[in-house]
Amino acid sequence: MSTISMRKTTVVAAGLAVAASLVLTGCKDGNEEALPAAPSAPAGQASQPAGQPSGYASAPAGSPSAGGYDGSTGAPAAGGSGAVAKSGQAFKIGEAATVPFSYGSNKGGQIALTVTGIEAGTPADLAPLNVADKVKGQTPFYIRYTVKNTGNTDLSFASVGHIKGLLDGGSESGVLLTIGKFEKCPNDSLPQGFTNGKTQTGCAIALAPTGAKVTGAEYWGDPYNNLSSPPQKGLTWK
Repeated sequence: MSTISMRKTTVVAAGLAVAASLVLTGCKDGNEEALPAAPSAPAGQASQPAGQPSGYASAPAGSPSAGGYDGSTGAPAAGGSGAVAKSGQAFKIGEAATVPFSYGSNKGGQIALTVTGIEAGTPADLAPLNVADKVKGQTPFYIRYTVKNTGNTDLSFASVGHIKGLLDGGSESGVLLTIGKFEKCPNDSLPQGFTNGKTQTGCAIALAPTGAKVTGAEYWGDPYNNLSSPPQKGLTWK
């Protein structure tokens, strides 16, 4: 079982306290999120009541990874259509990238992934998540995207994820992961019966220091990450 490197990106996870134990710390195919386990409450400190959000943070942000996925053949996944995006390929916001996609037992799929917009939020947006101490001095940005199944694999209940923000200059933003509903930026798993032609919208939360802006986005799901051999570059949108 492999564990995805988060490349020292700042990660804050928030969600229902009762669901925190469900976060996975490893993956099989590079398309399952890898997160550290949520810390327990210190001795003498009451834990969060059931139904109340909680959160935690990891190390500071670093730079994007290097490497190169050779998509030069442009061959689509089995049953799919469209040339597969090459390692490190850059897209304009609103353009679709054809991406090979597998999740759990659903292998050999293909999706068209499109970042449709990046919206600035306010720190007050995060109040319901009870992570004020973890995101102090940070502004949330909402990366909106769509996922379309362009292959012949049923991707029911799959999670796309692996989308993060890029600041001016190309450095990585912080990432806020939520468990449960967050109305400002809903990010549900793909629904049952997500077969060829079906489309769903999603959202990822990026964090920028006060005064900075998230101006781009990167997808680093399999095979566009450093788990591949040779290491791969993510796809970007600006």
